[in-house]
Amino acid sequence: MNHGIAVKAVITNSTGKILIMKRSGISGHASGEWDIPGGRIDPGEDPFTALKRECIEEAGLGVEIGKPLGVNYFTRDDGQIIVMIIFACTAQLHDVVISEEHSEYQWTDITKAKKMLRSELAKHII
Repeated sequence: MNHGIAVKAVITNSTGKILIMKRSGISGHASGEWDIPGGRIDPGEDPFTALKRECIEEAGLGVEIGKPLGVNYFTRDDGQIIVMIIFACTAQLHDVVISEEHSEYQWTDITKAKKMLRSELAKHII
């Protein structure tokens, strides 16, 4: 069976806005949907290092990692089984530089973020 462990970041800025990013067509899974930064943990990598790496790779942002907000367990469209840990994070800067995995981004309020994100992510935003 194909399993993966992933980490995701609910990133807030100094004004309390949350970063959401729209997945591009090249990303495969959940193309065109709004998401939060994160991804799979590499073999031998700890989750905190992975989360910081993913935030830099996907958004160009350094983050301070806070408390875990929740855990999701699901099967992707391609059959891969994922355990996902979602963390609260604070952006060290506000200048986002998106990777090719995303087509656009927004700093948005909590209410709007919850409406735009998939339910398995939105439920962890406090």
